[in-house]
Amino acid sequence: MDEAAMIRETINIPFAIAFLAVEDWNKELSPWQAPAVFGKQDFGAGAEEMLKSIEAILPALKSHCALAENAPVILGGYSLAALFSLWSAYESTSFDAIAAASPSVWFPGWLDYAKTHAPKAGIIYLSLGDREDKTRNPVMRTVSTCIEEQHALLQDAGIKTTLTWNPGNHFQHPEQRCAKAFIWCLEQLLLY
Repeated sequence: MDEAAMIRETINIPFAIAFLAVEDWNKELSPWQAPAVFGKQDFGAGAEEMLKSIEAILPALKSHCALAENAPVILGGYSLAALFSLWSAYESTSFDAIAAASPSVWFPGWLDYAKTHAPKAGIIYLSLGDREDKTRNPVMRTVSTCIEEQHALLQDAGIKTTLTWNPGNHFQHPEQRCAKAFIWCLEQLLLY
């Protein structure tokens, strides 16, 4: 079952989903330049441009889907897209909730950034696979510690947040993990 179908099965209110294609994840979703952590491709600094593009299309998306101008918006993704979504929570007031499934919080300099900035979204979902830190890569091995620190920062900032641990490594069931993230965010918005 795909992500949208899983959400529809669980949530009984009208909602719209927009999926955005990304051609170069390392460039378009990275908040700043950083050296490669795996492989040979360094991380670019295209997140600001991507965020501006998303903010620019939000009014048209709401209009096309017949949503009110003040309809809540959830931004989310998986892996580096989840880190981009989390970063967007600190940079923009356009999003009411963030669905960050297995975010790349190991990203060089991320926790330093998160410690010195305040999130603007009031609802943030975090998750991680319970085996994601079982890797030979020394940077990736820090992901569990990093996600716990990120969660604590959000709690300290008074953000409505949760940290869900999923069975498996980073590559297992990304669609289901994303669906869980969006469902939780939608449920929290319904409680507001």
